Amino acid sequence: MKIPSILVLSVAGLLAAASVAAHRSQMGQAAAAKGLQAEGVVDANGNLRVPAGYRTSYQFLGSWAIAADKGQGSQGLHVVYASPGTIEAYRKEGHFADGSVLVKEVFQAATQPMKTGTVSHAEKLAGWFVMVKDSKNSHPGNSLWGDGWGWSWFDADKPSKTTSTNYKADCLPCHVPAQATDWVYVEGYRALAH
Repeated sequence: MKIPSILVLSVAGLLAAASVAAHRSQMGQAAAAKGLQAEGVVDANGNLRVPAGYRTSYQFLGSWAIAADKGQGSQGLHVVYASPGTIEAYRKEGHFADGSVLVKEVFQAATQPMKTGTVSHAEKLAGWFVMVKDSKNSHPGNSLWGDGWGWSWFDADKPSKTTSTNYKADCLPCHVPAQATDWVYVEGYRALAH
């Protein structure tokens, strides 16, 4: 029986695509295990920056809507991204691997009536919050590192210069309710679920 060449080419193409996807997945997991995602985010002194191109190279982790104090809608929106391999490593190990980078965009929101109802949308970027997993205490002399993470806030006009001076005062207080889940509100990130 002669197999049509188009079928052979189709099967070969599918196998090649599957091989490339598996390789990329393994590379992402290996990077998570070695902490390589933090390259370009952390310098030798432990200074953090917002990673360039994270919207296209990182994975969407989840989002949060901050309810308006008065009236309908949201006053703010948080959109969170994770460095490549972070989600897969978390699903496999049940925790964030060293070098995992989380980037939270913080937007002011606008609310308006639409056909579907009252809708809030991101309007103006206020800044970013960046966390880098570090269980080894790699930067003990840097006041932005501790409790297993590097922590920094960046204003929208300064992605390379943090305004945070001490994570215990500037960052940790908002994360205390999430201490049992490694200081991260994982319940809001469905992508981490198996």
